[in-house]
Parts: sequence; structure tokens; C-alpha cells
Amino acid sequence: MKIPLLAVLLLAFTLTPATRPAHAQTWPNKPIRVVASVPAGGTPDVVARMITPGMSAALGQQLIIDNRGGASGLIGAELVARAAPDGYTLFFTSAGAVTIVPHMQKKMPYDPMRDFAPVSMVCFGPFLLITHPSVAVKSVKDLMALAQAQPGKLNYASAGSGAPNHLAMELFKNMAGINITHVPYKGAPQAVTDVIGNNGVQLTFNSIPPVIQHIKGGRLRLLGVSSAKRSSQLPDVPTISEAGVPGYDVNTWFGMLAPAQMPKDIIARLHSTLSKVVHAPELKSQFEGLGYDAVASTPAEFGAYLRAEHEKYGKVVKLVGAKIE
Repeated sequence: MKIPLLAVLLLAFTLTPATRPAHAQTWPNKPIRVVASVPAGGTPDVVARMITPGMSAALGQQLIIDNRGGASGLIGAELVARAAPDGYTLFFTSAGAVTIVPHMQKKMPYDPMRDFAPVSMVCFGPFLLITHPSVAVKSVKDLMALAQAQPGKLNYASAGSGAPNHLAMELFKNMAGINITHVPYKGAPQAVTDVIGNNGVQLTFNSIPPVIQHIKGGRLRLLGVSSAKRSSQLPDVPTISEAGVPGYDVNTWFGMLAPAQMPKDIIARLHSTLSKVVHAPELKSQFEGLGYDAVASTPAEFGAYLRAEHEKYGKVVKLVGAKIE
């Protein structure tokens, strides 16, 4: 039995609107929560607050930062992993909760490679190795010599066990053959504050934004950058690799993730919006002023990068024997 052509066309016309993705047409119709895995003032929080005003304007709904620091980012990450994938809860983070902590925690409340949908990396840059000015060192080699002469007497602060700057320091210690004592904090702001105050900790690794003014003001001393190449914003500062630890290369990144199973059309709209915001001349210039390169990678590119970083840090954690303390 042949179906009349008119009936076929009518059926196609009737079904087509229903089969078209409708998520992006109706989303967003209320404010969007952006969970930051650090306390207010931490670098992921700083970067998130740089991009959310532009995204809010473009999407027509406010993006509200929800700071959930502590447990090396696990608290914020778990909240997002368990959230409804409806586009109204997003995750802004750095490496710790996604590519580092899973290798250090025996029982994880989420699977970092399965429970999140990549949206985009936002920016990328080095860590800075900084000390209190009272420490009698002016270079990476000086620090290595002091640590070798007084093993275990220097204390370094981190944003918490498993945080990116914790593992950066542990890798530095391992490659330099030195012993420096770890003092974990619940976030980077207090860690930096106590280094500035020489309050029981003398050095730390930290990303650029929260510390650059303290360095310029003489309250902190900058010894080196963690990346393989010198920072374009700090061209006179040697890399740790060239300053005495050949091959050392650690970077920091910040990016946006969503709960797994987020509709692809919403992810696409988020990425498109974020890309336009990040590459706007004014914001791109602000990133460069902080020592970061604006990225706005595609979801596929960010996903591939996360998998590679997850594998890399698994090897680093095993190498240095880092554990959640």
C-alpha cells in the first residue's frame, strides 16, 4: 500500500519541530549557578568573576558565583557532579579536583572523567615560585642549596592536599632532591597571606593574579616560573627548568565543566558565548596582563586535554608518593 505524497509531507511537517532540540531555545530562563571550587579570592574565583559578567549579558540571565572551597576541590566538584544536567549548575575549576585528587583519594564521590561534560578551557599560564623576603635566597639555586643544608626546616604552604600547587611543589622537591615540609591550607588566599606574614610558612607556588602586586610591593620574592618557557608577562624571570631543575614543567589552567549528560545544544551555546567573551579585546588584554593566555578551546579539545592531564598527574602522584593528608 502506497502512502500518498501529501500525507508523507504532512507527517514530516508535523514531526520536524518536535524532533528539533528545544533546550537552547528555552534555556536559560533563570539565573545560572557557577560553582567555584575555591574560597572567594582564589584564582579560579578571580578568573570566573572576570568572565561571568560578559556571559550574563550575552545570555540574558545572571551567572552567580557559588564558592565551595575545601577538601582540595572535592566539595564543589561533587556538588556539580550530582546536579541536574539542565544548564543551571556549572563548574569553574582548575586542575586539582579533576586531574590530581582522583589519584590521591581512595574513595572518590565522583568519577572525574565520566561525571562531567567539558565546556571549555578558559585560560592557561604558569605558577610562580615565591618566598617571604626574609628567606635568605634570591634564586632557585639558592633555595635548593638552603633546603639541602637544612632539610625539612623550610615550610611551604599549599591550597590543600592534592591542590595543583601542592603537586607542583612535590614534583619540584622530587626533581631537585630536597626536603621541604608541606603545610596544607583550605585554600590559596590564606596560604598566601601566611607566607606574606611569615606565619610559619616561608614559600609557596601560586598563580599570578593574587600575588603579583605583593611581588611588586616587595612583600614576596619571586624566584622562578613553573612553565617550560618564560612568561611573556615576566620575561626577565627564569623558568625553574633553566634555573636549576632541568625538565621541570607545570602549568595552571582554568576551565568550565558541566554535569554529565548536559544537552549538547546547551553546551554548544555556552561554549560559543564563552569564546566570544574570552576573546573580546578588553578581556583578552586583562588575561595577558595577569600572565595568562586566553584559550576558549572547544569541548572536544578540552576533553582531550583533561584526559591527557589526568594520565600525566597519575604518574606524577605515583612518582612523588603524594597522599591526601
